[in-house]
Amino acid sequence: MAPYHIRRFQERDHKQAVDLFCRGMQEHIPTTFRHMLTLPRTLLLLSGAPLTVVLVSGSWLLAIVCVFFLLLLLRFLARQPFKEYMTMCLRTDMADITKSYLNARGSCFWVAESGGQVVGTVAALPVKDPPVGRKQLELFRLSVSSQHRGQGIAKALVRTVLQFARDQGYSDVVLETSVMQQGAITLYEGMGFQRTGQFLYPSNINWLMEFSIIHFMYPLPTAQEHGL
Repeated sequence: MAPYHIRRFQERDHKQAVDLFCRGMQEHIPTTFRHMLTLPRTLLLLSGAPLTVVLVSGSWLLAIVCVFFLLLLLRFLARQPFKEYMTMCLRTDMADITKSYLNARGSCFWVAESGGQVVGTVAALPVKDPPVGRKQLELFRLSVSSQHRGQGIAKALVRTVLQFARDQGYSDVVLETSVMQQGAITLYEGMGFQRTGQFLYPSNINWLMEFSIIHFMYPLPTAQEHGL
C-alpha cells in the first residue's frame, strides 16, 4: 500500500469525497438487513405470513413465494435510512464542501490521500447550541476506503479533528453514529470517546428496524486542568 497523508480538502477532491461517502453509507445496508432478520417481530412476520397463506390457500408454493417477497421487502427497507441520509447530505453540506466546512471559522474538512487518490475523509463543525459553559465541535463524514483500512487512517483522521479542536479552544468533540456501524463504535470507544445518549432514528419504518443512533463525546482538557 502507498503511504498516505492528511490535508485540507481542495475543490478538486469533491467527486472522490462524495463517492467515498456514498460507498461508505451503502456498506451498512447488509448489516442492517441481517440485524432486521434477528428481531422477534421480523421472525414473527416471516413465519406468520407464510403460515397464513398456507391456511388460506393450502399452497406451500405460495408460502415460499411469500417468504421470498418478504425478504425482498426487508432488504429494500434496510436501504431506506441510509438512502434518506445520503439524499439529505448530498443536498446540503456535501453539495458544496468548501462553503459548508472551509468558509466558516472553527470548522474544516480533511482528506487522506494515497497514491493521488482520496482514500479517507473527515469533517468538523461547531455545535450551534452547546450546553452552557461548553464550546463543542462535532465530527462528521468519517469514512475510509475499504481497500485502505487497517492502516490507521481512521484513527489519524479522528486525531486530526481532536488536535484541531484543541488548537481552536473547544471543550468537547461530539459525534453521532448508528448502532449498525460497529467498526466506528469500536474505534471511537477505543480512542476514549464516551457514550452520552442513544435515540431511535426518526423514520416511519423504525417500528420494524429498531435503528438507533448513539451520541458520543470526547472531553478535551482545559488549560486550567493542565495547571497552566
